[in-house]
Amino acid sequence: MNIGIFYGSTGGNTENVARLIRRQLGGKEITLINVASLQDAQSMQDYDLLVWGCPTYGDGELQDDWDLLEPRLDDVDLRGKLVAIFGLGDQEGYAHKFVDAIGILHERALDCGADTIGHWSDEGYDYEASRALIAESLLCGLAIDEDNQSELTEERVSRWCAQVLEETRVMLGP
Repeated sequence: MNIGIFYGSTGGNTENVARLIRRQLGGKEITLINVASLQDAQSMQDYDLLVWGCPTYGDGELQDDWDLLEPRLDDVDLRGKLVAIFGLGDQEGYAHKFVDAIGILHERALDCGADTIGHWSDEGYDYEASRALIAESLLCGLAIDEDNQSELTEERVSRWCAQVLEETRVMLGP
């Protein structure tokens, strides 16, 4: 199975989490791609499992590199592919837009025909609103808050990666 982790990172926190996810999912054979250097969005079609990572910026916006890439996803066909999404946000400083970027990416993944996995409980977070909320107490992906809960990052990533691998096995087979 081909796994690609596509991330956008300005300050380095999202890249660090992407590297942690890579280790948890299986290591060096997993391709790690900074979307700032992605030449062809169509290359996403080469992967069975895509992991998309993006921090939420400003007032609920995509990080700059994802913002530039997002319109180029219009012609990407991800039918038959799985997409798991993680994002970084600040639940105290931006409680009204907590991890909105992963909600935006989730919508784009569905628009491209992908099946999304890795939905995550919002238990343990304290926020007012989020575009990532897809059902009561369920986020469309893993939420990481390095500003307020960095001590939980490693354990959350570990649990989420185990969940993503199990859901992948169920949907794609061994």
